[in-house]
Amino acid sequence: MAEAHQAVGFQFTVRPDGVDFKLSQEVIKNIYLSGVTAWKKKAIQFKNGVLAGVYPASPSSWLIVVIAMMSSLYIHIDPSLGMMDAIKENLPYRSVIPQIPVLKYFTGPLDFTGQAIAILFATGLWLFLIYLLRYTLKALLSYHGWIFESHGKMSTSTKVWLCLVKMFSGRRPLLYSFQASLPRLPVPSVDDTIHRYLESVRPLLDNEQYNKMELLASDFKENKAAQLQRCLILKSWWATNYVSDWWEEYIYLRGRSPIMVNSNFYIMDLLYVTPTHRQAARAGNVVHAMLQYRRKLERGELAPLRALGTVPMCSTQMERMFNTTRIPGIETDFVQHLTDRKHLVVFHKGRFFQVWLYTGGRHLLPSELETQFQRILNDTSEPQPGELKLAALTAGYRIPWAQARIKYFSQGINKVSLDAIESAAFFLTLDDEPQGYDPAKSNSLDSYAKSLLHGKCYDRWFDKSFTLISYPNGKMGVNVEHSWADAPIVGHMWEYILATDCFHLGYTEEGHCKGDVNKNLPHPTRLQWQIPNECQNVIETSYLSAKQIADDVDFHGYLFAEFGKGLIKKCRTSPDAFIQLALQLAQFRDQRVFCLTYESSMTRMFRDGRTETVRSCTSEAVAFVRAMEDAGATNAQRLALFRKAAEKHQNMYRLAMTGSGIDRHLFCLYIVSKYLGVDSPFLTKVLSEPWKLSTSQTPQQQLNLVDINKFPKYVGGGGGFGPVADDGYGVSYIIVGENLITFHISSKFSSPDTDSYRFGQHIRKAMLDIQALFKPENDKTAQNAKYVHLENGKKHI
Repeated sequence: MAEAHQAVGFQFTVRPDGVDFKLSQEVIKNIYLSGVTAWKKKAIQFKNGVLAGVYPASPSSWLIVVIAMMSSLYIHIDPSLGMMDAIKENLPYRSVIPQIPVLKYFTGPLDFTGQAIAILFATGLWLFLIYLLRYTLKALLSYHGWIFESHGKMSTSTKVWLCLVKMFSGRRPLLYSFQASLPRLPVPSVDDTIHRYLESVRPLLDNEQYNKMELLASDFKENKAAQLQRCLILKSWWATNYVSDWWEEYIYLRGRSPIMVNSNFYIMDLLYVTPTHRQAARAGNVVHAMLQYRRKLERGELAPLRALGTVPMCSTQMERMFNTTRIPGIETDFVQHLTDRKHLVVFHKGRFFQVWLYTGGRHLLPSELETQFQRILNDTSEPQPGELKLAALTAGYRIPWAQARIKYFSQGINKVSLDAIESAAFFLTLDDEPQGYDPAKSNSLDSYAKSLLHGKCYDRWFDKSFTLISYPNGKMGVNVEHSWADAPIVGHMWEYILATDCFHLGYTEEGHCKGDVNKNLPHPTRLQWQIPNECQNVIETSYLSAKQIADDVDFHGYLFAEFGKGLIKKCRTSPDAFIQLALQLAQFRDQRVFCLTYESSMTRMFRDGRTETVRSCTSEAVAFVRAMEDAGATNAQRLALFRKAAEKHQNMYRLAMTGSGIDRHLFCLYIVSKYLGVDSPFLTKVLSEPWKLSTSQTPQQQLNLVDINKFPKYVGGGGGFGPVADDGYGVSYIIVGENLITFHISSKFSSPDTDSYRFGQHIRKAMLDIQALFKPENDKTAQNAKYVHLENGKKHI
């Protein structure tokens, strides 16, 4: 009963002699502390907003400019070159403004109007200098020549450019400090895009097919491209990014097929370390770390990510990490982002619980969160009718979910409960089946990945920005909705969470969260539902369609530990290019044909940038693969072709990062053609081509919070996604430290041509075969150089 009394701010009883009021001091204290915290948060957000708004200057610099301006007037120097006098002469009512003498130690009085004009001019000068600094920095950041230089070789001009960027970047930037200084994504020329497109499809088409494609491209360029390009350039002038809004709407939100497997992706926990095997304790620490991260994010206190430690990346995607839900619609979904929500929703064995994350104006401590989660784990109540598989609505087709939401969840108790889920900071699933990587079990990584990717199809809320998943053995993971952001954004948060959990919060010897246990917290609240039979039928239909998709996912996780980034760099080539060429070799050995290959690249050096495509199957890559399969080719010839293909791939990756990719440009031209009603066979053909091999690299060590050389076991397993094509592969890989590469391979059981395990074996053999080429006798350029070859862990000079 103590909890019940504390949950009420006051009580009153009507008696014959009057009304008896009883106030709960504890609740009044909590209300007061909550108010203080809210105002403190608003003050900090306002302060940080001002700091980011005037960056790279600072508020104190305004005072310096004002003081300098006032001082110059006292010594009868006019730094405004007459502008202040002109302002004074044109002021209305200047004759009635009183003349107020100032310090009599000066040669003459300075009136109040003069002081006001000086302050006004100083403020204008200060703002002008801020914009001058910003546009200078934006001009500097528009230069991308540095990215095309060879690794380890920096020209004098690039060194000068880096010094200038550092000089104009100011000190101690906040998360959004650089946003106004980031350049806009440029629109490539139609000629360049078409040329690069034809170059990318040349190795995939025979002569007749290629000639037809050339004719389509030529017709498009001569007759329709100019009009579409003008509209796109106009949009690029008006919008902050000519791609991102259309990409989010048409690639993600307008899709009517299930987002589970087809769109959502996952991120794994630490591979080798489990800080505690107590499920509630691990969830308590991780959730508390997430609340700390959210507080820094909302206040804009996180440091912006910067390439080379200098070139800033766009932070826009991070804004919608928490309190965000994809809301289903009949024709299109939309992303709902709220602010400052103080609860999360927890799913366990078919029940939904609401857990408040604050008490007395502060976050719940890890020990308090552990208590709340343990209460849910101990709860033995049964799901209400229709509650068990309710979340399957988010896993199935979007139109039935949208219709059901309107019909059954728009009023009454169902609306209240659904609002609790959709407004929650995020969604937490306390799973009841242990998962994680176990070296003793050959398929443990496969099972772990499938659990994170789709689970039971009804135990993750796939519409939430992310679902945090906690397993009984202490392992964790995340399932992420893709429309609001890309993998590096969530990866940034996840690195912070894992480092904070393991190295800052920690656990007791018994594996519990540190800190005192507050048993007076109100218990988690069960969400209530009244789901009619008709709605339960819709839920079951969504579940069956989602289960069919999940059961068709053929997944294989593979740890490649023979060598890693360390050896590849000694081979003087890009690790990403090395892996991409290995994937091309594996793909050809698996399918005996080449295919259109998608590799994701980021464009976050531009304002609101997201991704671009690198078409990894180049003519150079094809020539290398054919040489590897040609018994008559020598290893020296193969190595020379490898270097040429790797250089081509690196150049394409750099072009994509610097706004000169082709696929987003073609996509936007296609969207403009649909708006204008212009029929383009060329664009239709381009946008209908299947990506039978879709690849992506998971970023590692974005924050460098953990020294993996000192703590080699504290490495993440990366993440993955479902297959993009029905008869193709999805491959995600993470280069972990110097000696490990983790591959996440997906395909479909229903395709007779694919097998994820088989493809994993092809990748392994391709990696080893390429590594074997790097011998001094094969590399003509290394005959007179200090070239190191690692073989069986030994160095040979």
